[in-house]
Formats: sequence, C-alpha cells, structure tokens
Amino acid sequence: MLTIWGRATSVNVQAVMWTVGELGLAHRRIDAGGQYGGLDAPDFLAMNPNGLVPVLEDGALTLWESAAIVRYLAAVHGDARFWPTDPAERARLDMWAEWARASFYPAFIGGLFALIVRTPGRTPQAVAGAEAQVARLAAIADRHLADRPFLGGAAPCFADIMLGSQLYRYFTLDCARADTPHLAAYYARLAERPAYREHVMVSYESLWVR
Repeated sequence: MLTIWGRATSVNVQAVMWTVGELGLAHRRIDAGGQYGGLDAPDFLAMNPNGLVPVLEDGALTLWESAAIVRYLAAVHGDARFWPTDPAERARLDMWAEWARASFYPAFIGGLFALIVRTPGRTPQAVAGAEAQVARLAAIADRHLADRPFLGGAAPCFADIMLGSQLYRYFTLDCARADTPHLAAYYARLAERPAYREHVMVSYESLWVR
C-alpha cells in the first residue's frame, strides 16, 4: 500500500492524490503540513530534507516533489494512454506537463492565487498585473484544447494531472479570467471525474489570510 504524507488542501498533494485515485491504487494519506505541522520533525526531514509535502512511500522507495511522484506512479501503474510507451509521444505530453508546472503554476498558484488568498496588503494594480499574466497563459492552453478533450487527446494522461490540479482554484477564485471556452469545457470534463471531485475540488477556505 502507498503512503502519502500531506494535507488535503495542498494543491501539490492534490495532484498526487488525484493520480492515485485515477489509477485506483490502494493507499493511505497522513495529514502533514499546514495546521497539522510535523514537517520539521526529524523523521519527516529524513524523508524530505526540504520539509515540504507531498512525500510518497512505496515499499523501500521514498519520493518527494509532486511532479516526480506523479510521473513515477504513471510509469509504474498507468496504461499506454496515461503514460505513453513511445518516447516521442510521451515527450510531447511531458512538454505540456512541464509547461503547467514551470509556467502556469508560478503565474497562477505562486502569483495570482497567493496574491489574492495569502496577501492582505495586495494592491489592485498588482492583482491586475497577475491576472493579465495568467490570462495570457490560459489562452495558450485554450488554443491547444480547441480540438481535443484532454491534453493528449481522447483520454486523460499524466500531463492533465499537472494542469488540471490547478483549475479548480482557477475557476472558483474571485478574479478576472480570460475568455477561454475550451479550457472551461476541459475543466468541466475533469469535474465529472470522481477522483478529481474527491481529491482536487477541495475547499481552500482555510488558506485565506484576511
């Protein structure tokens, strides 16, 4: 059985848990971080010296960094649609996975979301600038999704985990959003998936700093 350390309200933990749910893997999750603390405990730091969640334990293997965990689970347990065996096809999807983590995530989760939810002294000008940056990136995903239901085509794959895990917050946050009908339809398809509803559509009310 897999063991995952991390609180349910962490977007990075949500990416791992959604993967576990999509793949139907036996697991247990241990609350850690946030109001649960424990990240500075010696036993936890021995697993992840960064003192961050999530952490995965699979037998003798311990992993940290959510994207690495998602790729590991996909490679071990995913079928050819979720984790393509062809290196070129997998690289094409990994390109989108990296874009979601290296471009969209810092602009939205680390930028706009943190500014609105975690920064009481924010200014309207700062919010508008962050909204514009995210809108430009959302339009990129929207264009890609214009002729396909998921990032890789007909079925969800590991790349969808990286982008989709952020979209519940994106579409429920009180902010200005670009007109992205294809991205909105993509989010609606994700929201129909039981594992997404259980592990990603989690209230972030407790994260607000007011």
